[in-house]
Amino acid sequence: MNIGAISEMTGLSSKSIRMYEEKGIITPPPRSESGYREYTPQHVQELNLVSRAKSAGFSLAECRELVDLAHNPQRQSRDVKLRAEVKLHEIEEKIHHLQEIEKQLKLWVSACPGDTNSHCPIIEELTKTS
Repeated sequence: MNIGAISEMTGLSSKSIRMYEEKGIITPPPRSESGYREYTPQHVQELNLVSRAKSAGFSLAECRELVDLAHNPQRQSRDVKLRAEVKLHEIEEKIHHLQEIEKQLKLWVSACPGDTNSHCPIIEELTKTS
């Protein structure tokens, strides 16, 4: 199948698909005699894996590792689980950090009168020396 068909099947743009191929994230598709890429059901699976893994926060390098694991008949589920656990821990840390930022912003917003005066507690907080 051509890139337009695989793009439609996966929901990925042709540009993204080509980039994943160039970066070695997916298996390079064979080329027809006229030089066009010919995608297979394996490519659909790889691209779906990459798309879903990226949505879950995995980097392109991590997606490549997952594609490699998907193709490895000797893989062990613990190898995949370990990668997911590491990603989960990273996401939990990011959520905690964002919650701290949210808390600080709420304090600033509640402290600022938001009126027409030039006095602004938010600016004072941002410009004070530690």
